[in-house]
Amino acid sequence: METTNKNDFVEIKFTGYYDGKVFDSNIPEDLKKLSPEAKPEKTIVIIGQGMVVSGLDKALEGKEIEKEYKIHVPYKEGFGERKRELVKTIPLNVFTKQNINPYPGATLLLDNMLVRIITISGARVITDFNNPLAGKDLDYKFKIIRKLQDDKEKCKAFFKFFFKIIPKFNIQDNKVIIEGPKPIEGIVNFYKDKFKEVMGKELEFKLEEKEEKIKKEEKETQKQATQ
Repeated sequence: METTNKNDFVEIKFTGYYDGKVFDSNIPEDLKKLSPEAKPEKTIVIIGQGMVVSGLDKALEGKEIEKEYKIHVPYKEGFGERKRELVKTIPLNVFTKQNINPYPGATLLLDNMLVRIITISGARVITDFNNPLAGKDLDYKFKIIRKLQDDKEKCKAFFKFFFKIIPKFNIQDNKVIIEGPKPIEGIVNFYKDKFKEVMGKELEFKLEEKEEKIKKEEKETQKQATQ
């Protein structure tokens, strides 16, 4: 029977529970318990690379394809423990300047961070930046649907998670070449070792033709200006 290993790219179906209630899922009938309008998304995980909470990540290794598993995840291997320092008092005008209307119990986005409003006292807002599931044990059921075999699909999964975008790329034997604007080069260099680890291929950057042409024209202009 085929089983999974670290660095395998796998597609999974899963549901996460806290206190018997669904908090996350890509299984249609379970997802409807969260929101009737929600649509399930394909979930691809590189085993052992921290793409899901550590307890689930560890459980994905050594498992059979198409077999359903159920696991219990202690909070330390879930979303971690609650931290007192993440409970903060913030002036009310910090919210109002951003056109945010805080109220007790609300979960809001402040400076690109999720924050839960505990209480409001005068011009002060008591907030909690802990993950809502921090300090809580979790349960999961999951099934590994398949191992990915196609390198193009693997590359897309890698880039979507680590780069947050899927850039233009070409696969050439033992290397993958990303073509794009100059700012992407730094991201490519940062993740090239990780890419080699999971893909077994080198990751290279190539300036897209449009940018390369502009760069050459700028050099030519500078050369002519100094003559």
